[in-house]
Amino acid sequence: MSIVDLAEKLANIFKSFEIVFWPTAQDQKLEQLKNMPDGSIDVTLYHGSIANTENSEMAKLLRKKSKVIIAFGACATHGGIPGLANLTNTKSLFKTVYSDTQSTANQNMTVPLTKTELKGHTLTLPRKLDTVVLLNEIIDVDYYLPGCPPETTLVEKAVETLTSGDLPPKGSVLAPERILCDECARPRSEKKISKIHRHHEVNTDLEKCLLEQGVICMGIATRAGCGAKCINANVPCRGCMGPTSKTLDQAAKAVSSLASIIGVEQEEQMTEEEAEKLIDQIKDPLGILEMFTLPSSILRKSVRVGE
Repeated sequence: MSIVDLAEKLANIFKSFEIVFWPTAQDQKLEQLKNMPDGSIDVTLYHGSIANTENSEMAKLLRKKSKVIIAFGACATHGGIPGLANLTNTKSLFKTVYSDTQSTANQNMTVPLTKTELKGHTLTLPRKLDTVVLLNEIIDVDYYLPGCPPETTLVEKAVETLTSGDLPPKGSVLAPERILCDECARPRSEKKISKIHRHHEVNTDLEKCLLEQGVICMGIATRAGCGAKCINANVPCRGCMGPTSKTLDQAAKAVSSLASIIGVEQEEQMTEEEAEKLIDQIKDPLGILEMFTLPSSILRKSVRVGE
């Protein structure tokens, strides 16, 4: 999506790069990749989190064949939305999908198997991992380009950097080292909030900070570089760029920033009971605060005793 969004600039990229493996857009087989000499690929943009054994095997193969690996997009850099599966496990997930949903008729609780024998043939599927993990937990990663999808201007700059030969230090994030609030045009004040709204519940003022209108916007804990496109469209930031390197945990940073503006208009302090009621207004807090970063967070996953 990000590559195609480069539009006419793609022509310049094709002058510098020969695409040798792009199964999303070209008819290429895994055997072709396996037959390439080790280290013969100059740069690989790996997108997607590691959620099953096939993801892991593909990542290891591409690492073997590539000089440089870039974790491309939120799923590869921080786990992404698939990482919310870490709130459950494979057994519970299969039970929900293949048994408990109202539209599912599956009395025998048939679920996907890694191997199935059928008419003398063995059919195989990748094994779903209990925990979605990060790309850099499976292979050595050279650079990171976050976003869902990565912003086109950042992709363009990354390509320019790669072709220039003047590469940044290994492990660098190819995006600005500042928070999104720094590039958001909406003015901020010292206004306190006494109520939290879901975005659809309130007609927000386009000239005011969304957070100060009681709508949770993750720009306070999210890396800049996207141009605040969601916010400019009057949609709160969801946090897909992940935190800056100065932030240990995106959700913790958001909660800390949110706590600093919670209060009442008067000088008197909000009581503990009032504060708890306010926090209870956040529906699905983990899904909001760690939508793209749960596998890379301090929490990482939910542990269910007895399962």
